[in-house]
Amino acid sequence: MIAGLLCALGAGMLWGLVFVTPLVLGDYPGLMLAIGRYIAFGVLAVSLAWFDRRTLARLERSDWIEAFKLAAIGNLLYYTTLASAIQLAGAPLPTLIIGTLPVVIAVCANLVDRRTAGGGVPWRRLALPLAAMAGGLLLVHGDTAGRAGADGPAGAGYLLGIASAVCALACWTWYPIRNGHWLRARGAGLSRAWATAQGLATLPLALLAALGYGLWDGLAGAGGSGFPWPLGARPALFVGMMLTLGLAASWLGTLLWNHASARLPAALMGQLIVFETLAALLYAFIWHGRWPSAAETAGIVLLTTGVLLGVRVFGRK
Repeated sequence: MIAGLLCALGAGMLWGLVFVTPLVLGDYPGLMLAIGRYIAFGVLAVSLAWFDRRTLARLERSDWIEAFKLAAIGNLLYYTTLASAIQLAGAPLPTLIIGTLPVVIAVCANLVDRRTAGGGVPWRRLALPLAAMAGGLLLVHGDTAGRAGADGPAGAGYLLGIASAVCALACWTWYPIRNGHWLRARGAGLSRAWATAQGLATLPLALLAALGYGLWDGLAGAGGSGFPWPLGARPALFVGMMLTLGLAASWLGTLLWNHASARLPAALMGQLIVFETLAALLYAFIWHGRWPSAAETAGIVLLTTGVLLGVRVFGRK
């Protein structure tokens, strides 16, 4: 339990870097950040595959198909739809939708586990931690929405942005449940190789996405797109940030999450994704050079309390 919790905490701290990157590279489209991140992840996975070559060689065709599914939905589609949602609908409402992930994943995972013999926990025992986490998320993101105001985009683009946020929520709800079940079905010892396998599966998908985006941007550029393809106006910073995300947020974060998934129940893993939200808040406060407001502080306390209550529930089980 302790080892799994520490791995989940480390993964959340690394994944929080993903949310500060758009602040540092604010002049880059979200899709470009997604493509750059996962190309870097794939290239690093190719170099790291040598260390797990024997384990990777034992993976069957069905395992590689699963890796491609996880890479396509949990990596590229999730981050692309998340970035698109923020661009189309503004940050507050899509962030609120994505911020419900710990609660949504915990509920969905427990629904799945309760269908198996001896799986899951009674809903009455999950009610208090889920309520605390939901309240914390509402406080934090409600305060953020109040700061941003209600002057975001409207019309069809706004509705498409909300649909994109819901799609991102569905992608990242499906990914940890499916990934955790795959790992637990095969036992411990595959965490690092499985993280590398997902990186190898992500690379061709990201390259195809880059090719498609390049063709689209070339056509749109004639109409005044203005984006300096392929590395943008600050290529050195862009490449450095993408390599950092590829190694720290994607590969190492996935490795730590795989370690945690092999040791902890799926519904508890859903709650522990709250570490990513807390890390993103910490990095955002540092970036903006301010302390959290009273509402944000209360929300963070509720989020942390919900996680501790969830650990207690599953620890007893």
